[in-house]
Amino acid sequence: MIRQTKIVASLGPATDDPLVLAKMFRRGVDVVRINFSHGDVAEHQARVGLVRKTALEVGKTVAILGDLQGPKIRLERFKQHKVELVSGNEFFLDGALGKNDGDEVEVGLTYKALADDVKRGDILMLDDGNIVLKVSDAQGQRIRTRVLVGGKLSDNKGINLQGGGLSAGSLTDKDKQDIKLAARLDIDFLAVSFVRSAADVEEARTLYQAEGKIASIVSKVERKEAIDNILEITRASDVVMIARGDLGVEIGDANLPGVQKRIIKLARENNRVVITATQMMQSMIDSPIPTRAEVSDVANAVMDGSDAVMLSAETAVGRHPAKVIGAMARICKAAEIEIDREKRFNPGVEFGNAEESIAMASMYTANHFPVVAILALTESGRTALLMSRANAKIPIYAMTRNSPSARRMCIYRGVMPVEFDFTQLAASGINRAAVEWLNNAGLVEEGEQVIITRGDTSAEGGTNTMKIVRVGKVALQ
Repeated sequence: MIRQTKIVASLGPATDDPLVLAKMFRRGVDVVRINFSHGDVAEHQARVGLVRKTALEVGKTVAILGDLQGPKIRLERFKQHKVELVSGNEFFLDGALGKNDGDEVEVGLTYKALADDVKRGDILMLDDGNIVLKVSDAQGQRIRTRVLVGGKLSDNKGINLQGGGLSAGSLTDKDKQDIKLAARLDIDFLAVSFVRSAADVEEARTLYQAEGKIASIVSKVERKEAIDNILEITRASDVVMIARGDLGVEIGDANLPGVQKRIIKLARENNRVVITATQMMQSMIDSPIPTRAEVSDVANAVMDGSDAVMLSAETAVGRHPAKVIGAMARICKAAEIEIDREKRFNPGVEFGNAEESIAMASMYTANHFPVVAILALTESGRTALLMSRANAKIPIYAMTRNSPSARRMCIYRGVMPVEFDFTQLAASGINRAAVEWLNNAGLVEEGEQVIITRGDTSAEGGTNTMKIVRVGKVALQ
């Protein structure tokens, strides 16, 4: 059984060893994440180069996702680097305070307009909700608060406004420079942090295209405003990422599971890819095995229909990056066994074009006829994406001559990209050559049946034909 759910792994110091990265690729990494919040240009260039070199050596197609930092809504630093806040005490957040002048009474802010966004009674969550402050009033850049939940607080911790409402834009000046860097590095996916609306997505897409490049845009859903605008954001995006850290703080942890399920369902209904992310295997930063709760979390994300599950600190700075990938792959495969194979079909939906009709006809046939694989000959990968919205529990081998298309398909659930230039073949020999490739690779056997989809050579592009063939007796046309 081939694993269908894809694995996104964040890069960092723990993955800079070529041997470690190669082991991660062999154990199941499909997409790597470059986090522009950390590291400099030289580090990003080195990691991208290492990924491409290692993928070539391992013989695997691996895509690269560049993750923009977004607006840094954080505390500045303390004189002693950390303080103890006592519940009931007053504490001030001051945008005018020096960067290193924080103490038990006050601390500076990276986001100078925070005082304009809050009012009396608002709740501020610091350090992912470990510290809770209630706003008393705000004057100028200084906010007076009362500590509701105290504890240790250290430098540069994040700030969330419970219920959302911060006015900071999604793209900062740093992000715009990093978009140029991402274009130079020719990354495959560009993730936009703290998206609020479809306009944020389109701005990022326009800036990237202005550099002469095309990338799939990933919208990170981590603000309350994003939930309010989730349909328009989903339709404007190529990929939606459920970034559960900040999102859980803003909407409340109890609301997170239901929202996660809703976003996954919405993304699939709109033919968009969806990634579930944040703290999926957090204990494996140190531990060689996951907790049972983490196993259930990953499995539920898979059974709900996530295209991919993402690892952050677990691989970037963890002690066992390759073991994390192995554990994640094992959990995904086990969870996929439990999925109802017809669960993803909606017979009431009308198809928008011939390509979608062929894709869905193929998936329906795969669920009701003894075929062992689908072979999609595609230029852009669009047919493979449409197929991946339905669940058939058989692999979809997407053959394309286009390397960027192959890398984009690395994140499609159930799709295995294959770089294969069928345009150099006579039309009558394409089907035979494609099936022979699968047979020679040991992916199908003599006598088994496969579905082939492709564009008719008499048509202007797009997939519009489906054929069922038997391995070893492939029709000439």
